[in-house]
Amino acid sequence: MNIPKSVAIILDGNGRWAKAKGMPRTYGHIQGAKVVEDICEDAWNLGIEYLTVYAFSTENWNRPDDEVEALMKLLRNYMKNSLKRASKNNMKVQVIGDKSRLADDIRKSIEDLEKGTENNTGLKFTIAINYGSRDEIRRAVTKIAEEVKAGEIEPSDITEEMIAAHLDTRDIKDPDLLIRTCGELRISNFLLWQISYSEIYVTDVPWPDFNKAELIKACESYSGRTRKFGKTEEQTKNL
Repeated sequence: MNIPKSVAIILDGNGRWAKAKGMPRTYGHIQGAKVVEDICEDAWNLGIEYLTVYAFSTENWNRPDDEVEALMKLLRNYMKNSLKRASKNNMKVQVIGDKSRLADDIRKSIEDLEKGTENNTGLKFTIAINYGSRDEIRRAVTKIAEEVKAGEIEPSDITEEMIAAHLDTRDIKDPDLLIRTCGELRISNFLLWQISYSEIYVTDVPWPDFNKAELIKACESYSGRTRKFGKTEEQTKNL
């Protein structure tokens, strides 16, 4: 089986999964966080080198206050325990997104986690928090505009590679495969630049029920698609 080197996942369905069980939405988020831990290990064992998950979007701030508060509490606990777990599993962890809106203690935990795992050589695990792809591109364009204004570069110097180098994901391989759980057929403002040539796999399974077997199904689907220079065989024929 041809295993994708870089996989991105939209973690969808936590709330609906919990509601179906007669539990509060926060219960689904707690269970979903546990699944993330397992999938990291499963991904590395399968041969996946980069794993990027969509944990909290810029739009998630619009959720009810109690749910946002619960998510921030969960994030605090996750970050608190992640350094020991990541060190044990040799994972390199980084967080992408606009961290400025996060509380000081969360930003400090993120800084400690990234610094504490920067030399690890296992799975490159990336967590998108307060992330929106349009906002990421806006921030990148703003930075490039500042460099032009300062005379550091000319407008004619701007290339796709330069733009990519200013994105949050500049140290991450673009996803070969994008997985979305719980059956929704939307990208939801996630890695819009980076998934230009990604294969997409959607499963009806909600995130808390996602497991190694489901990850293998996604990889098998990817493996069955012939790709040439970042495009599928069918796309290449139509060029």
